Amino acid sequence: MEGSGEEFMKYRSPLVSRYASKEMAFNFSDMKKFTTWRRLWLYLAKAEKELGLPITDAQVSEMESHLEDIDFIMAADEERKLRHDVMAHVHTFAHCCPTAAPIIHLGATSCYVGDNTDLIMLRDGFDILLPKLARVIDRLANFAEKYADLPTLGFTHYQPAQLTTVGKRACLWLQDLVMDMRNLQRAREDLRFRGVKGTTGTQASFLQLFQGDHEKVNAAASKIYASTLAYFIPSVSYLVTGQTYSRKVDIDSLCVLASLAATVHKICTDIRLLANLKEIEEPFEKEQIGSSAMPYKRNPMRAERCCSLARHLMALVSDPLQTAAVQWLERTLDDSANRRISLPESFLTADIILSTLQNITEGLVVYPKVIERHIRHELPFMATENIIMAMVKAGGNRQHSRCRKETLMFNTDSAAVVKQEGGDNDLLARVQADPYFAPIIGQLDSILDPKTFIGRAPQQVTRFLSEEVRPVLEPYKSKMDVKIELEL
Repeated sequence: MEGSGEEFMKYRSPLVSRYASKEMAFNFSDMKKFTTWRRLWLYLAKAEKELGLPITDAQVSEMESHLEDIDFIMAADEERKLRHDVMAHVHTFAHCCPTAAPIIHLGATSCYVGDNTDLIMLRDGFDILLPKLARVIDRLANFAEKYADLPTLGFTHYQPAQLTTVGKRACLWLQDLVMDMRNLQRAREDLRFRGVKGTTGTQASFLQLFQGDHEKVNAAASKIYASTLAYFIPSVSYLVTGQTYSRKVDIDSLCVLASLAATVHKICTDIRLLANLKEIEEPFEKEQIGSSAMPYKRNPMRAERCCSLARHLMALVSDPLQTAAVQWLERTLDDSANRRISLPESFLTADIILSTLQNITEGLVVYPKVIERHIRHELPFMATENIIMAMVKAGGNRQHSRCRKETLMFNTDSAAVVKQEGGDNDLLARVQADPYFAPIIGQLDSILDPKTFIGRAPQQVTRFLSEEVRPVLEPYKSKMDVKIELEL
């Protein structure tokens, strides 16, 4: 059957086959993982040679020439026999480096390559996410600036409340995203290199190799770190570890991603609510189908995708929490299978929701006339106090029973027309028809000007963007021009 390749005959993770970017998918790929293992073995051999162990230039050169020609089929066969992934790849590397075979992985434990590579992948994962988050913030900042003074109904309890502006509401989203930016930056900078610590973190095997010379053990660790620093390693090494680096590091990394997911879910839920009101919509392509049965619909599928995936990302953080809690003494292996899933999936999912949200924010559509109509429908209710104050200024008594009675009665009667009869809000017409309010009839347009109800929202937008948003984007200026086109 045409198009029925082997890949379609087994489950494929939608995170990779359907959604994730190429760079994030590669970051957690077997090629990235196992070529990194080989580099780490090379740096270990180089350090050991420089410090006097019997390792030859030919052995080092042989390893250098075979960093990327990995026989994955052989490695899989070896793992089936040995039931050990690291030793399977030691054997596979040794097969193409027969001269270097005796010194590959010399003195190291599996976590030398496994944990250090995981830390590198986490660090590189953050480096992929941070510019994407910066671009989302940039697009939303531009949106907030453009609509800083466009009045819109505010909602509390999803009930109409005092007016705000479209731009001010976007700043609520931005504030959370800026917090996420700082959280991701901190988590990224806190990552360290596990280094060379041996089986229980004591460096005993290296002390034996170097015949009890503590200085050489420290020098070996420093040389390996120096070799890797220019290529891909975080800022410093952990001074103490068990067999693994502390699994609280995974908690720290995934917690900030889960927090980002909560932010994105809230933003996209707001967009979905506003789409129902027809005030704001996500981009909708010419050939896009809103519904197979109801072609008139414009479903907010991008925002829905973000919410759906964000829920998955928020759920994943429970994995490292439980894993760290049950790491007995120097370590147990019940972390391994879980981390193979939870770490990559968290970064892949975060990558997807940021790419999707960037696409949304690059094409948000605002309908000012619809927003204006909704304001007109609700504003007379909100203007009651303003009408009373205008009457006071015109010589009335704020406590005058008729003034308060009339306005409150109009509110009640007009609400009944809206809710019970399905009619339009006629409060303004009632005020205009009552001779008692004749002194302020000429002021009603200005009293009911929506821009008099938005307080300092525009000024807050300007200051917030200037002081808290734009500065965060400075390190990512060179990466701002990338646009996102969603593909399946």
